[in-house]
Amino acid sequence: MNQENLANEKSRRGFLKKLGILSAGSGLLLGAGELAEAAVPSETEFVGSDVKSSKEKTQIVSILQSTDVHCQVHPHDELFWENGQSVFRQTGGYAHLATYIKQQRKKNPNTFFVDTGDMFQGSELSVKTTGKAIAPILNELSYDLYLPGNWEVIYYKKAMQTLLGSLHAPKVCANMYHDLGDGKKGEHIFHPYYIWQVAGIKIGFLGYTDPLVPIRQSPNYSKGIIYTKPEENIAHYVDVLRNHEQCAFVIVLSHLGLSQQIALANSAECAGVDYILGGDTHERVRVPIECKYAKVVEPGAFGSFVGRLDLSVRNGKIIDVKYALDEISPAKLKADKAINELIAANEKPFAQDIYHVIGYSTVPLYRYFVVENTIDTMVLDALKWQMKDIDIVLSNGFRFCPPRTTPDHTGNIPITNGYLFDMLPVDSTVRKGKVSGKQISDWLEKELNNVFAKDASKRFGGWVIKFKGMKVTFKAFEEMGKRVQSIEIGGKALELEKEYSICACERDGDPADMLCRMRNVREAKNTAHTLHSVMKDYLKQNSPVSPVLPQSAIVLDAPQTLLTQVYGVNYEFK
Repeated sequence: MNQENLANEKSRRGFLKKLGILSAGSGLLLGAGELAEAAVPSETEFVGSDVKSSKEKTQIVSILQSTDVHCQVHPHDELFWENGQSVFRQTGGYAHLATYIKQQRKKNPNTFFVDTGDMFQGSELSVKTTGKAIAPILNELSYDLYLPGNWEVIYYKKAMQTLLGSLHAPKVCANMYHDLGDGKKGEHIFHPYYIWQVAGIKIGFLGYTDPLVPIRQSPNYSKGIIYTKPEENIAHYVDVLRNHEQCAFVIVLSHLGLSQQIALANSAECAGVDYILGGDTHERVRVPIECKYAKVVEPGAFGSFVGRLDLSVRNGKIIDVKYALDEISPAKLKADKAINELIAANEKPFAQDIYHVIGYSTVPLYRYFVVENTIDTMVLDALKWQMKDIDIVLSNGFRFCPPRTTPDHTGNIPITNGYLFDMLPVDSTVRKGKVSGKQISDWLEKELNNVFAKDASKRFGGWVIKFKGMKVTFKAFEEMGKRVQSIEIGGKALELEKEYSICACERDGDPADMLCRMRNVREAKNTAHTLHSVMKDYLKQNSPVSPVLPQSAIVLDAPQTLLTQVYGVNYEFK
């Protein structure tokens, strides 16, 4: 290319960059449907000219997906369900993931790597640096596209924008808007979609995150953001991608949870979508779930797996599609040196605290089962130990935190400060109050419906709420209002008119009379304790602990070992 042509090319690219159309690689980044139709100088006809240069031979195009890593930068224990029992082995670690990605890109240059959310919440390293230590690691991995998850708001809106803005690759999300006040929507916070031109075709990526964030997370986290349901505009953007942009394949990047993604894929608004690459519920879909309008997958969590979608392209047409869930095994993938050094450097100022042992467990710690888990049992045991005069202690149905099963030299499983942050990234204040038996009964019905609603679009995405001091039997697959079969508090049957004391963690932005989404709590007030202080004091006094499942919640129409809330489709968690 001569100097004149080089100057023209630089000028053209500079103009397109200002418009937000040209991005890294060979993709096109478009801000909205209107931008797709905007007047652009004639030079743009040369962008993506590879569309016209397809060859006779078959080319493989690979789309790789990670999701819900939750800042788990190191290899960790992982739970697998094999032959009706839990099996644990090491997986994950960003340095090992980097090696996998490099191998895939070397094998196939037509490789596109996406992450579909929950990148900045879930570890002490992230909390201590408000996510800043994670961004350079993600950039070193050279992702091609990101979707914000429900926890990207953990440090509030401005920090979310700064963190995601520091990532080199584009971000997409078609249902997050600036809140102009009084419920008025402003512009999209992120571009709604992205187009990748490769192997003579266009692939369109459209993004959606969980519209229930203001309810599921502490309300103040997402203050200044308006979320809408995907159904409100997905048909419009699919039309833009399919008909205006002539995309041969349309992918929805989603952080809605598997149940919600299945519901969306069965909705007429999803017509024209080929695949939904999902996230949020940490499900491991090994065989794509066939829905009416699209196929749905989700690649687990914590960097333990990568979803790999391979498209075979010939003469500008997709002739075959294959999907696989690839396990990231540290035993088989050598750690990338640059990533390892970067993680070590970022951890160094906090390493002494992160790896400080605060207690031990005699049993494996995990959070994978829908009804009860040993991590939550330990948290509840600690709260009840601290709050002895409280009738019922509550803990949310969290999913995040990888298992910990490997003993150290003591023969027991160490619990470090870092693992405390993995379990409870937000050191919330413990709050107490009083409620009637009827409030408890009504609240349990609502909470169980959030998990097991027949209408998949009404499932919240979390596990069954956890409690101690109360015993509940229920039917997961009954109708709303008929699930709870019995409730005992302190060994006695619940009395609807009686008042009971409860405690749970305070959520930033909740009304003063709310606890664990239960409204009209009387005498609600904060205590002098936080979750972390309670856990540390409990472990100091009681270690080693043995949080054996107490069967406080008994499901009557499903196994206690239920590993997913998804039913009615061909899917099994393993």
